Amino acid sequence: MASKADLSTDPPCHSRACAIQDCLAKNSYNEAKCRSQVDALYKCCNAFYAQNGDDAKSASCPKASLLKLKMKQGADEGSK
Repeated sequence: MASKADLSTDPPCHSRACAIQDCLAKNSYNEAKCRSQVDALYKCCNAFYAQNGDDAKSASCPKASLLKLKMKQGADEGSK
């Protein structure tokens, strides 16, 4: 679950998005090595949309409909 600090930054979830960029840079842009940071951003954004509605906007978060698709895809991959 996202912390209140994550949701109160401007833009919301910004530190989670920056963590992904830092991880990618340190790991030669191998996204597989940064899965936990991506998941943390998705959880933060999910909490952001739960709090503010699917029409809310944050530069750090994908649109709510895309976020839901990405989270479902991640859950489907995890169950294989």
